[in-house]
Amino acid sequence: MKYSFLAIIVLFALAFTIQSCSKDDDPVPEEFIADNDTFKNFSSWTLGGEFQGADPSLGGAHGGNDSTVTRSVYFKNNVVPVNGLYPLGAVIVKYSHNTGGDLNEYTAMVKRGNNFNPAGNDWEYFMLAGDGQIAKDQSGNEMRGANLMNGMCMGCHTKAQNSDYIFTQR
Repeated sequence: MKYSFLAIIVLFALAFTIQSCSKDDDPVPEEFIADNDTFKNFSSWTLGGEFQGADPSLGGAHGGNDSTVTRSVYFKNNVVPVNGLYPLGAVIVKYSHNTGGDLNEYTAMVKRGNNFNPAGNDWEYFMLAGDGQIAKDQSGNEMRGANLMNGMCMGCHTKAQNSDYIFTQR
């Protein structure tokens, strides 16, 4: 009886050890897929910078040609780069507006991961509505992706590849 009890304990220990050593050599790629809740209350996040006036480096993007524009950049959870790179799940929103009221633009970037956009270090770009919801085009499709607006976002942000595709440094 004493040996049977000892044998049961050894079997349980062996089974636990085998279960604990299951093969995890192939890491599962991580991915953060943003949804409408991701951008909720963005104006209460950390204000990483506020820029006013024309910025020729932006061209027409974000009101870059407008001397009356203000661009406010918000960072969710006060995220900062680590060794020059933003972590998976980093969320940045830019609100561009002007005194004339004809520019009222909300754009965002999310570090998605999982090789979503390898040419752009896995950033995904978004157009947002004023309430932080992902905007939709005339067909009802969400305005998001690696090449949003026929590559316009990625085309410009490539100029900032040495700073993880972010122009506003933290």
